[in-house]
Amino acid sequence: MRQIKAAVCRDHGTPLSIETVTLPDPGPGAVEVEIEACAICHSDITFIDGGWGGSLPAVYGHEAVGRISALGPEVRGYALGDRVLVTLIRACGACPTCAGGRPTQCADPGDGPGLSDGTIVAAMNCGAFAEAVVVDASQLAPVPDTLPAEAACILSCGVVTGLGSVVNTARVRPGDWVVVIGTGGVGLNAVQAARLSGAARIVAVDLTQDKLDAARAFGATDRVLAETDGRAAMEGLGRLADHVFVTVGAGPVIDGALDWLAPHGTAYLVGMPHAGTVGHFDPVAASYYGQGLRGTRMGDVVLARDIPWLIDLHAQGRLKLEELVSATFPLDRINDAIAATRAGQGRRNVVVMT
Repeated sequence: MRQIKAAVCRDHGTPLSIETVTLPDPGPGAVEVEIEACAICHSDITFIDGGWGGSLPAVYGHEAVGRISALGPEVRGYALGDRVLVTLIRACGACPTCAGGRPTQCADPGDGPGLSDGTIVAAMNCGAFAEAVVVDASQLAPVPDTLPAEAACILSCGVVTGLGSVVNTARVRPGDWVVVIGTGGVGLNAVQAARLSGAARIVAVDLTQDKLDAARAFGATDRVLAETDGRAAMEGLGRLADHVFVTVGAGPVIDGALDWLAPHGTAYLVGMPHAGTVGHFDPVAASYYGQGLRGTRMGDVVLARDIPWLIDLHAQGRLKLEELVSATFPLDRINDAIAATRAGQGRRNVVVMT
């Protein structure tokens, strides 16, 4: 066991405190990773605010990169010093969903190790707002030394969630029409995934013109302010959309997602609202027009399959990563990073440990 610094949440809705906690030694199948960088995700903020409940005190953070500093028994395929992504996707590899290529929905992921004396929870099986973590080896993916830490870490969630929803969940095809509602870190990755998939039109929707301008650089062909009527906007462009990706967790936005859709189109819930949020839509219209509403978690990513080709796309200059990073902060300024993210300032704010 070792002593590390971590950002601890002791009460929902209050600033995190930097504390010294005890990290347990890795057990069977587990790995200790020295964290280089961890991005701030809106899911972390939702947990901090109490939007999804959860035990306290807790250490959040799940979008990280680092180097393996210790190996537990029975770990195969990794060695000390290996550079890896750290994700929240803990998977048994043997249940029906894992065997079916859906490890993000593993039926038996097990529980991750805690921190300190067991009273502090490593939330989402990660707890990466810290100098080091102990996680299951299934949560890791190799990453090259050449990729800067602040860019590498966002592959762990923001990139795979947005991009995977387009490529893995929706399976967007060349010629499809795509709408992406919300062009933050996740939404921009949905935009660039639609571009990579050959979508004919990629319509970015957001509240502000500056975010829409950023979406153009990632591949958006058209930009629409969120206050615009969805059906009218699409009809003005020529036709309704085959796919709508809702990357913000706001009830009214989810309610209006079907307005953008063509018959037989599908809306995908990528961003997650607070627990207890109730949606409203017209089931008669959805049934009549054959429209669908589908959830997607972590872009249905398979780490061993998807991370290597994403890294390769970046190396070819076809996937933007560095451009997603807005600012970096040291661990002792994590509350500033959270405040900037909460205020919508930037695409991804990253806490850098080293």
